Amino acid sequence: MNIATASPDVEAEIAALDNCSLHNLRKRWSRIFNNSTPKGLSRDLIVRGLAYNIQEKVHGGLSQASRRKLRTLARQLDADDRSGFDPGAMLKPGAKLIREWQARTYTVTILQDGFEFEGRRYGSLSMIAREITGVRWSGPRFFGLKNEHANAEG
Repeated sequence: MNIATASPDVEAEIAALDNCSLHNLRKRWSRIFNNSTPKGLSRDLIVRGLAYNIQEKVHGGLSQASRRKLRTLARQLDADDRSGFDPGAMLKPGAKLIREWQARTYTVTILQDGFEFEGRRYGSLSMIAREITGVRWSGPRFFGLKNEHANAEG
C-alpha cells in the first residue's frame, strides 16, 4: 500500500489498522460499508479495504470511467460470459486516439466522462466511428483498441 503522498493523519490512521483486533476491524468494516465482511476475507484484505476507504475519503475514489469499466467487467463475470472477456485498454483523460480513414486523419481526445471529437462531446467511441464512417462500427475496434479476432482466438 503506497501512502507516501498521504497526509500525516491519513498515514497514522492507516498504520493504526495494523494494531486493531480482527473483531474491531470487522466492526469497522460493517460500520463503513453497511454490511458484514465477506466470508473468507483475510485480515490483510480487510485492512487493505479499510485503508483504501480512508484514502478515498481524503483523495477521492476511482474515476467515472474506471467505475464504468469495472461495472462492465462485473456484468460479464456475473453472466459467466468469458468468451470475449477482455479488460481492454484503460484510457486516461487527455490521451488521444488517432485513426486514418479514407485518406483523412481523425483525432479523438479522451475526457474524464466521454470523448471529444471535432469540438463536440460524445458518450462513446462507437458514436464517433459512426460519425466518421456513416455506418455502425464498434468504436473500440475502429480505433484499434480491440483485437478483430479476439473471439476466434478464444
